[in-house]
Amino acid sequence: MKALFVYLLIPLLVFFSCNSNPQEGAVASPEKIIFDTDMGPDYDDVGAIAILHALADLGECEILATLASDGHPSIAPTIEMFNRYYGKGGIPVGIPDNGVANFTASNNWNDSLLVRFAPDLKSKTDYPKASEIYRKVLASQPDKSVTIVTVGFTTNLAELLKTGNDDYSPLSGVELVKKKVKKWVAMAGRFPEGREFNVFIDSVSSSYVLERWPTPILFSGFEIGERIFTGSKVAEKNDQNNPVSWAYKYNLATYENKPVKNRMSWDQTAVLCAIRDPERYFYVCGPGKIIVNPSGYNNWDPDSTKDHYFLVHKYPYQDISDTLEGLMMYQPK
Repeated sequence: MKALFVYLLIPLLVFFSCNSNPQEGAVASPEKIIFDTDMGPDYDDVGAIAILHALADLGECEILATLASDGHPSIAPTIEMFNRYYGKGGIPVGIPDNGVANFTASNNWNDSLLVRFAPDLKSKTDYPKASEIYRKVLASQPDKSVTIVTVGFTTNLAELLKTGNDDYSPLSGVELVKKKVKKWVAMAGRFPEGREFNVFIDSVSSSYVLERWPTPILFSGFEIGERIFTGSKVAEKNDQNNPVSWAYKYNLATYENKPVKNRMSWDQTAVLCAIRDPERYFYVCGPGKIIVNPSGYNNWDPDSTKDHYFLVHKYPYQDISDTLEGLMMYQPK
């Protein structure tokens, strides 16, 4: 194992454009981020979008777009509500062309959040298609400059790859991604094998995209966020004017009718490692290839030379929890 990581050190440093001694807020240039989320049924997406906006306000990233991969009518308005709360209501929000997933949590936390913080958005449905936003945004950015981070389904990415030329670009979807995207970071899969929600819900798109995606991919698998617990600190603030605090307090008490003190942190790890050097927090294993079968079960092929990588725990879980929760506690000025 040690030899593997030493062998991979040089290519990974090049791939992730790491700083040799990175400090919080000290970045040569902000990461350009497109954030693609199901924003429900689970609520770690709330922590993920909170971290995304915190790092944007720290100057570590620029948020180009925020897209819903779940077609339920409450998902996109919830994303827009959080963008507004962080003072970035102008960030584009998009919805799937044909959402395979169209559901949210049984406790209806999205609707409850909207009623409290943005009642004018509760019935809003007139959002542009995510594939169109992807094409418009990517076409306007420098080559190899955009990081896509997905913490939901790959539905939108499949639709993007299938697009042809249009008014935004003469390139096909695959060509546009290859030209403009630096890397894709995904909360998806289990490693070295398993069946994970974000992969199997739309397994057709997962298989299609993972076989054809033309840039490096870094996976934060189920086994990463499963061991990292967050939420109690931001919930205990009980800030009735903060939708992150309110959402965690509500969900920790009511989600799946199982009150808990904290929640697993799958989506937050992907956002953190899309913006900061992932080797500050985890080992990075690869290259290899993730293979998805029709049922959504995935296997890892370590002998492949495809540019796929996955995270492996390095530090005690609480160390990462503290980092994530510290960012989740951020409040806009």
